Amino acid sequence: MTAMIDVANASKTFTMHLQGGIALPVVRGVTFQVQPGECVVLSGPSGAGKSSILKMIFGNYRCDGGRIGIRHRGEVIDLATAEPRQVLNVRRATIGYVSQFLRAVPRVATIDVVAEPLIAGGLNRPDAQARAGELLHRLNIPERLWQLPPATFSGGEQQRVNIARGFIPDLPILLLDEPTASLDAANRAVVVELVAEKKRQGVAMLAIVHDDEIRHLIADRIVDVTSFAAAA
Repeated sequence: MTAMIDVANASKTFTMHLQGGIALPVVRGVTFQVQPGECVVLSGPSGAGKSSILKMIFGNYRCDGGRIGIRHRGEVIDLATAEPRQVLNVRRATIGYVSQFLRAVPRVATIDVVAEPLIAGGLNRPDAQARAGELLHRLNIPERLWQLPPATFSGGEQQRVNIARGFIPDLPILLLDEPTASLDAANRAVVVELVAEKKRQGVAMLAIVHDDEIRHLIADRIVDVTSFAAAA
């Protein structure tokens, strides 16, 4: 089986330019794979580098060394050395990302925030909005709120909109950064169902989940990042 994510000996150090160029090593020697239809969960204490690893794979952070191999449209792209244009292409067509915080254009209706990835991918607006509505309904966002901007919502409601927007595209890789952190039990269960559906579709998922119960329900494999933590 060909891995969708193949990380080999990746490392990341932050340079504090406003503090005399102090170097803060974050992770080193990061090595693991994620196969199609598999959900791998990163574990380790706060500050061990879990979110940094996700951002390296998404291309937000440039690696200092090593390899971030992503299977993109039949070929492997090394995001550690890819040009910015390639990184953007991979994000559009291959990698979805559910972060802990909703980033949406102000004053745009929630239904359009969720539908936007499908419209950007070429689906017509009515069909995209219909799919968005189905997902919002599953995540218990009342229809009376769909025409309101998510900035007016509670933290838990915003996170459910964030989840809907992240899960709606049919992309082969999905990164999840604490997707259930602000959710009640009923909506956590919905997220577990959504992850299971993505697995059946062959999506490769990499997740950070601090909730032990949710981790047990979604993880096919756990990667302990403490072995990758760089000494300061």
